[in-house]
Amino acid sequence: MAASHRRNTPNDIMLGMVLSFVAGAINAGGFLAIGQYTSHMTGIVSSIADNLALGLVGLVGVGLAALVFFTTGAACSAILINWARRHRRHQQYAYPLALESGLLIVFGAIGAFLPHAPIMAISTGPLLCFIMGLQNATITKISSARIRTTHLTGMVTDIGIELGKLGYRKVARMAQHAPMTADGKKLGVLVPIVTMFFLGGLIGALGFKHLGYGFSLPLAALLLALASPQLRPRVARSA
Repeated sequence: MAASHRRNTPNDIMLGMVLSFVAGAINAGGFLAIGQYTSHMTGIVSSIADNLALGLVGLVGVGLAALVFFTTGAACSAILINWARRHRRHQQYAYPLALESGLLIVFGAIGAFLPHAPIMAISTGPLLCFIMGLQNATITKISSARIRTTHLTGMVTDIGIELGKLGYRKVARMAQHAPMTADGKKLGVLVPIVTMFFLGGLIGALGFKHLGYGFSLPLAALLLALASPQLRPRVARSA
């Protein structure tokens, strides 16, 4: 039960891997669709600064819209989860996943029916940023900030740290220093998530290349499959 409100490490890893795959697919496929990466804000903020220095006010506005919508998506996730904790506890993580699924369907519909309309370029970039902010905040709250799925910098850094510990172990032994122990469990969480982001990017790029915006529908179905078990009405048990 990947979206269950009762969490454990295997649940978190499973959900993190699926969401990382989806984020990689949206990020790479979205770039082919609209020419912009949307899953991380580091490049967006840097582009805002660059374009501001160059006097490209229009592009500054595009970057600010992406930043605002990503932040708004994260805020929306927090609102949904915190509301559900007080009213529908078992559905608290299903709500944002179902919303993300619905928004991916909207994205696909816009691309299918308005592929060349001016609204396409204006609406889809911020929409994808909202989706990525929504997803990243959801897995952050689920995993108590141990897992992120829309950007890899921190996770790749942590992988490097743990590999460095493994490499230093032999040096420490030769120098008779205190033994250094790498966190194998942490590597077991981070490496699969990074790998799934790459696989998602590869499949997403191929999917959007050959299927266009319609490839967002399988991604939406995957998210809905995660959320649906928790969204089903619960039958009250008789005494």
